[in-house]
Amino acid sequence: MIIWLASYPKSGNTWLRSLLSAYLYSENGIFNFKQLENIKQFSSKDYNLKKTLNPNYQKIISKNWIPTQKLINLDKKVHLLKTHNAMCSINNYKFTDRDNTAAVLYVVRDPRNIITSISNHYEFSLDESFNFLTNKKKIIFPDNNIENKNSIKDFNFLSDWSTHYRSWKNINFCPIKIIKYEDLLNETNKTFISILNFLSKYIEININKSKAKNSILSTNFETLKKLEKNDGFIESVRSKINNKKIPFFKLGNKNNWKKILDNKTAKNIESHFAKDMKELEYL
Repeated sequence: MIIWLASYPKSGNTWLRSLLSAYLYSENGIFNFKQLENIKQFSSKDYNLKKTLNPNYQKIISKNWIPTQKLINLDKKVHLLKTHNAMCSINNYKFTDRDNTAAVLYVVRDPRNIITSISNHYEFSLDESFNFLTNKKKIIFPDNNIENKNSIKDFNFLSDWSTHYRSWKNINFCPIKIIKYEDLLNETNKTFISILNFLSKYIEININKSKAKNSILSTNFETLKKLEKNDGFIESVRSKINNKKIPFFKLGNKNNWKKILDNKTAKNIESHFAKDMKELEYL
């Protein structure tokens, strides 16, 4: 069965994956990027489906969300998988269901901080980033470095920030733990231990405070930034301007909307997402 690490883009999913990878897939809690391979991003185009299915299944990714998950779950093991997809249906094809999902970890972040990360990651203006956040039909292509226009790209259907959050929050067929990025940032140890306790219901985990501390220290922002500088990071994307890799770990604690976001953009975000931002105590 699958445990999803779900989030809207630029909300802290990679950090959570790093923390869990260091804790679950090392002896001492010391992180390296290779460990992330243990928590892959879900893609229904990365698995060879049975020949009885449409041979051009990549063109209808959503139709194969569930069949792919059934293949993954054939081994009867627990699989941690990352996704940015909303908990949605496309043409009546559900992203996942109770037969394939055991639980969800959902990371949510203040959209006033997300917008500046999106701007950096995609080389967007703030207006373009605002349109990204508020587009109810928004789709992203994770493999956006593919140059062959004829190649089949996977996609994540996002919708807007608020719809994405509510789509997972209201999942009704499995347990979900909602993690505020801000709690993970400000009370890292407490929040991380609570995540491990949640996961211990589904996988065998011995809570080791020393190992948890190492996992936290070896995945702090400055360490990840240094690792990316020295070793590169496969999930960083190339600039559309100069084709150079854009640093994935760039702003960190400097990404404070109160200091770097103009008042007009902040107010537009607050007005657009007021209900959910109040629920999450961002307002």
